[in-house]
Amino acid sequence: MSRYSGSNQAGRVIAIVADVMAFILGLWILMYLFGANGANDFVQFVHDAARWLAGWSHDLFTFDEQWARVVAGYGLAAVVYLFVGHAIANRMHRH
Repeated sequence: MSRYSGSNQAGRVIAIVADVMAFILGLWILMYLFGANGANDFVQFVHDAARWLAGWSHDLFTFDEQWARVVAGYGLAAVVYLFVGHAIANRMHRH
């Protein structure tokens, strides 16, 4: 067992958390675009989680079309979480 296995494991956890966050955001974008039933408990859960995760980027863009605001706002959050999470994980992996 190498002395770096702890940081490698922590880096993997960070990458997985970033992936899950981005997945939730992407899932909400798809549910929105395909008109998922907002009264469904699972749809509500995904929407609430995505809204919390993208709180900082929600309504950041002012496109005329609502679908474009959803894709851009939630999509930006997903990309940022993936980029930052994997950058941190890679940095931990190298040390």
